[in-house]
Amino acid sequence: MTVVGSSNCRSRISTSLATVRKVSRRPKIDACGVVSLRLEHHTCAGGLMGRGLFCNACGIAWRKGKIRKRIDTPVAPDETSLSKLLPEVGMEFETEDKAYEFYNRYAGHVGFSVRKSTSRKDKASTERIINVRCFVCSREGYNKDKKSLEAKKPRLETRIGCPARMVIKLIEGTRYRVTDFKADHNHQLAPPSTMHMLRSQRILMEYQPGNDSGELSDEGTGNSGPTPIKTLPPPVTRPVGPIRSVNFLPAEYSNYLPSKRQLPIQMGDGMAILKYLQSMLLDNPTFFYAIQVDEEDKLTNFFWADTKSRTDFNSFGDVLCLDTTHKINGYGRPLALFLGVNHHKQTIIFGSALLYDESYESFKWLFDTFKITMHGKQPNTAFTDMSMQISTAMAASWPGTTHRVCPWHVYQNSLKKISHVFQSSKTFNKEFCRCLFESEDEEDFLFSWRSLLEKYDLRHNEWLIKLFDERDKWALAYGRHIFSADITTSLQCDSLTNTLKKYLNPQMDLLSFFKHYERVVDEHRYAELQADFYASQSLPRIPPAKLLKQAANIYTPVVFDVFRKEFDMFMDSVLYTTCEVGTISEYRVAVAERPKEHFVRYNASDCSALCSCRKYEFMGIQCCHVLKVLDFKNIKELPQKYFLKRWSKDAKSGDSQGNRSQDSPVANMHHAFLGST
Repeated sequence: MTVVGSSNCRSRISTSLATVRKVSRRPKIDACGVVSLRLEHHTCAGGLMGRGLFCNACGIAWRKGKIRKRIDTPVAPDETSLSKLLPEVGMEFETEDKAYEFYNRYAGHVGFSVRKSTSRKDKASTERIINVRCFVCSREGYNKDKKSLEAKKPRLETRIGCPARMVIKLIEGTRYRVTDFKADHNHQLAPPSTMHMLRSQRILMEYQPGNDSGELSDEGTGNSGPTPIKTLPPPVTRPVGPIRSVNFLPAEYSNYLPSKRQLPIQMGDGMAILKYLQSMLLDNPTFFYAIQVDEEDKLTNFFWADTKSRTDFNSFGDVLCLDTTHKINGYGRPLALFLGVNHHKQTIIFGSALLYDESYESFKWLFDTFKITMHGKQPNTAFTDMSMQISTAMAASWPGTTHRVCPWHVYQNSLKKISHVFQSSKTFNKEFCRCLFESEDEEDFLFSWRSLLEKYDLRHNEWLIKLFDERDKWALAYGRHIFSADITTSLQCDSLTNTLKKYLNPQMDLLSFFKHYERVVDEHRYAELQADFYASQSLPRIPPAKLLKQAANIYTPVVFDVFRKEFDMFMDSVLYTTCEVGTISEYRVAVAERPKEHFVRYNASDCSALCSCRKYEFMGIQCCHVLKVLDFKNIKELPQKYFLKRWSKDAKSGDSQGNRSQDSPVANMHHAFLGST
């Protein structure tokens, strides 16, 4: 007996060296919740041949013991196919199961899950035949468990009284007829890309491994460890020319680097990169890549971005972080990542580059290329490493973009520059992180910094002196008025960059890196797909408060958790009135067990509020101090202008320009309020 598969889905296969047989086993419920009644495999001397299995409930495909992620392209159902599946009163079915299968197939096309609800049986019959059966949307009804609110981690609320249903009735004891059908839902339907996550749609589907386009497989490499570098044959897809020959680039776009390459390209890297980029372009015509050459016409810098990255930038490109910390960490191949944060506070990739030159010209080419890739759009705020070349190039290529130094990069650089201090003390790391990530105002930052230098006798440390001189570029206390989408916190919690960088050493074939790159990106995108599904199909269980209910319906679950913490602090805060002049009022708000007070100015003419903590301007989520003032003014629901679309469940729907424009909701509120003073 040979066991093939993953921990999610397992099937036993009986093999024979000379014959091909089919094997079945008893029904089993897999870890992903799928009931497998019969699994068939074709086997021969080599093991599995031809067909494999793909579990669309957990999104995992497997063959020869290798787990592979597969994300299907969303395909919206056409009206013709949907009309054929639309239930109608008077339709008849031979059995109850066939009626359920028909309604469930319709539900899969529309985007909801089916549940068997009430039924009425024939009491006179010994077989207790069902006379009436009602199939409902899984979100029908309400949860009556009141104790769930007292739990530390209450379950998400999935039932919200959806009226959609189909009722069948037994006619003449031989067939079932549809007697009632309601198609309307009171909630958001699941998109086609998440249909397989609906409970009633979880089935096992067969797929042909040989036909999987772009699917990742470990076959042929054996493992994810270092592999010997091989000389690759020249690509035969189409001739490669300088990017300057592409007709959609502007006339002033320069593709040449007026100097020699600073870092040597490893043997085989150039051909491997070209082969990968060309194969991606053939698979996806909207895939974009660009190549820069030096004065000797040698390949120098490479940039690429796929369709998903460009779409994500349109929705969440208001804040961006250019990660080049691999230079500092001494990796052999210089990977640069344009990172962002989505509405689930997950790290996303807008574009990637391999830079073998760190000059001003290279970074300017990179920023110009990125802007061309994104159809002339640029971020409102960009976080980078501490580099004069990056700063100067960004100012030239992205005028109007606010440039900040990422505190996370400052921390990574400090680990190397003053490693002896981190190693000699167990408490220094905690106190240093407090200066970087927790000091909200200048007074608190200066006090923490001076205390740190005195406690560890670092007043004359050159690195820390340099950091302090440039504190206005990286310290949070000096950037609270700039919207950052809390990207620094997201980068701290995400392992995407660290996972990629470990495959960049010179001993590994670059094609192996691209394989791991696609795998890591696919896993992160599948996590985003799952987060989208659960955000659209469930709600957190909350107390009966209008403000919380409003926020839960708009925000994604992760962002709602942040808002709920502010709500809890607002409930434990005290408000004091300082002055009132016309429509302008000023208040002092103190939160229990927090020594620092904050001041809020409120304009009754347009319900605008500005708090000294600057949380809304910095993160885009309203603070507890403003919530206290609004409650004092008997405003029980937050004005819509305080909800940024980039944090909402429908952040990726429709026109997302409001998320990215210079006149963002944060800027509009801020300037309008200041103008009233």
